Amino acid sequence: MQQANAPKVSFVSLGCPKALVDSERIITRLRAEGYELARKHDGADLVIVNTCGFLDSAKKESLSAIGEAMAENGKVIVTGCMGAEPEQIEAAYPGVLSITGPQQYESVLEAVHRAVPPAHNPHLDLLPPQGVKLTPRHYAYLKISEGCNNRCSFCIIPKLRGDLVSRPANDVLREAERLVKAGVKELMVISQDTSAYGVDIKYAASQWQDREVRAKFYDLAKELGEFGAWVRLQYVYPYPHVDEVIGLMTEGKVLPYLDIPFQHASPDVLKAMKRPAAQEKTLARIKAWREACPELTLRSTFIVGFPGETDYDFAYLLDWLEEAEIDRLGCFKYEPVAGAASNAIGNSVPDEIKQERWNALMARQRKISARRLKRKVGTRQQVIVDEVGPTVAKGRSKADAPDIDGAVYLSSRRPLRVGEIVTAKIERADEYDLHGSVAGF
Repeated sequence: MQQANAPKVSFVSLGCPKALVDSERIITRLRAEGYELARKHDGADLVIVNTCGFLDSAKKESLSAIGEAMAENGKVIVTGCMGAEPEQIEAAYPGVLSITGPQQYESVLEAVHRAVPPAHNPHLDLLPPQGVKLTPRHYAYLKISEGCNNRCSFCIIPKLRGDLVSRPANDVLREAERLVKAGVKELMVISQDTSAYGVDIKYAASQWQDREVRAKFYDLAKELGEFGAWVRLQYVYPYPHVDEVIGLMTEGKVLPYLDIPFQHASPDVLKAMKRPAAQEKTLARIKAWREACPELTLRSTFIVGFPGETDYDFAYLLDWLEEAEIDRLGCFKYEPVAGAASNAIGNSVPDEIKQERWNALMARQRKISARRLKRKVGTRQQVIVDEVGPTVAKGRSKADAPDIDGAVYLSSRRPLRVGEIVTAKIERADEYDLHGSVAGF
């Protein structure tokens, strides 16, 4: 129950899951202070826009969202990655109340307090202990660190979010425990570079229950696997120690799923991108991972049209994809980003060639994906239910992260509930999705 005069805040969250976690933290604090969330800008006391500033197209979307909020409301606070370089926002919308960069929760709250003071009643404004989540109740993003130590030439994330800052292991595990107790069935482990977790704090151990746990990728994944929820590892660079985590997958502790942003396969392009980790032995490592864990699903992202990418480089990438058999794939056409080192490379690829290469890569991937999924027909898969329809439910197997991967469409003799995990018999597959019926609960 809220006070009748509780101030209302409308919230827009743009960008990646890491920004979504930032939004959840701000909203949790606001709700704890008695603010209500409004569904529309019009009628709200204030609008907060959490921006993305990674690509020019994302900046455009952010500026458009700010413009919409200014037109519909007029009282706007801007935060997030684009706020780290505020000049463009100030030039377009000089009337915004405040601009802050990513992770600056206190500054955002101070700006809200200045514009609309809280009307808090501690007896009425009760919050669930896990905080307010913007994702459905049955899955949650678990951010284990901020920032990044890599200096990839196309990326300005370290400039926007700073160097790697890892959370102590016991802090992450406490949050995970709270989430699972609140009904979360799937934890998505995220950061800019998940497998670099702990390097900045020299893998320092912290007290968790009756033991010490090191702030190390393997140790954290192992402990998270004890909560009984699905644990999905995302944004993992292929450092050598990633091999150890495959054992946790075969033991069923974490999902047999790795999201590794390879970005390219050609040695020359990778060198120009300044990508970390030894990439030349990647195919051999993927083969070894799959031998150890045949169920392993690999998701990745790639960039086509990077400055200097030749026809040979692109053909190399297509051949590599064919051999690696990446299960799930996102592809981006290279965009120059203000402040990125890659802008100085020159030798840019014309837009029409970028488009041709994107089309060719996605056509190749559709065939690879269809081939990989066809092998699952006739098998039984555990599926977590995301949406329930009158005749068909939509869910995800262990091979599918929400929003970015495929889905499993299910028929069932009894009504299904969102968040339920069922066993499904897979009856057919198409290029990206599976179709089946519930065979067990």
